[in-house]
This record gives sequence, structure tokens and C-alpha cells, in this order.
Amino acid sequence: MAATYPDLAGKVAFITGGASGIGASFVERFAAQGCKVAFIDREAAAGAALASRLGGDVWFQPCDVADVEALEASVDAAAAALGSIGVLINNVANDTRRDAHEVNGAVWRADLAVNLDPAFLAARRVQPMMSAAGGGAIVNLASITALLGAPRLASYVAAKGAIIALTRSLAREWGAQGIRVNAISPGWVVTERQLALWLTPQAEAEWAKLTALPGRLMPDDIADAALFLASDASRMITGQNLVVDAGRT
Repeated sequence: MAATYPDLAGKVAFITGGASGIGASFVERFAAQGCKVAFIDREAAAGAALASRLGGDVWFQPCDVADVEALEASVDAAAAALGSIGVLINNVANDTRRDAHEVNGAVWRADLAVNLDPAFLAARRVQPMMSAAGGGAIVNLASITALLGAPRLASYVAAKGAIIALTRSLAREWGAQGIRVNAISPGWVVTERQLALWLTPQAEAEWAKLTALPGRLMPDDIADAALFLASDASRMITGQNLVVDAGRT
């Protein structure tokens, strides 16, 4: 049975990359807690459909997070529509596989513009709101690939490692303002994208041999961790990287 966090009710949560996969689970689960949820995604149709299905205080705006001005404007627009942002979930990412020699300078920069830059830029944008309100919670999505390393994911792994370091830095810098900053490092989560592109039955069987717990790691498992880290139940937890990987690491 899912936990309920009464302190989250009425808070405004802003989620990047919320139209599908883990992000959609964040949107659904925070809305279920009574949050006013704002989310962005470049997939306009999927985002609009999710917002329409959930209804209520769910706000969506199409946005390419690699466009810095558009990202910052979406944060401001969400705050204008729903109120001061008290929870930020930096979820957006692109884990496209490439051999390292295929990653030239332009590809490297483009990958970091999605996998790293938005986490800092969105956090920087919400910080004044959270500070004025006496605090807030930021949850950054990292990955166990940053802990283990993974082939054909050089830029993604580098970005996720940087997310963990960024989390610790911002937690130290903003802690006195009551702003908590934590990260979640998921293992191989079963999403439609993973099933379509990489999570074959053989790959899933190999993954299962490496975990301590049986069963699939699902988007809601990551959302459960995010709800905890966003709530007052974790009021004295900051600067941490919570690994959710069924015991893989």
C-alpha cells in the first residue's frame, strides 16, 4: 500500500520530463498526494494527454529543456499558474547508446544539455521561491551507471556522476535556507522505452542474476523514493544519493 504524506498536499511540484516513463509516474503519484503538479516535456501530445487524464491541479507545458530560456520561462509560468514551487523533481534525461568514438564535441554538448544542465538551471530558478517560503525539496535523478560505469553511455554516465556531485554542492550551499537537495540513483527500471529498445528477455534475465531482490524495478518504485525525499518525513536528509536498484550495487 502506497504511503501518504499529508504535508505534500497543496504544495506545488515541478517535474521535468514528465510525459512518459518514470516521469509520468512522478506526475501521477505527486498528484495523488494532493500536490499541484506542473510538468514539462518536449513530447507535447503525450504530455497533454496525461494532464487531461489526471485533470485537477495538473499543469503541462511543452518544453525542450536544452533551450535554457524556454526552461526558465516554463518554471516561471508554472509558478504563475499554480503558486510558488516547493518541490522540484529533475527527471529529464536521454540515455541513447553510442560508442565513445561516435560522441564528437557537438554530440557531447547536446547530451549534457539534456542530462546535466537542466538540473542546475531549474534548481537555480526555483531557489529564490523556496528560500522565500522558508524551504523546499529538490530531488535530482542520477543513475547507478554513475556508480558502476557502463559501456556506450559515456556522456550519460558523466552527466549522472556530475548530478550526484551537484546534489552535494547545492545541499551545502542552500541548507541554511531550509532547502534540501537529494538524488535518486535508479537501477534498470522497466519502462516502455527500455522494453522497446534494450530490455530484451535475455538482458532482463542477466540483470536478474545481479540483483538481491527478485522482481522488476518499476517506475512507481522510483516515485515512492521521490515522495519520501520531497516530504517532511525526510526533513533531516540532504546531500544524499538514494540508490533504488533491487540490490544491484
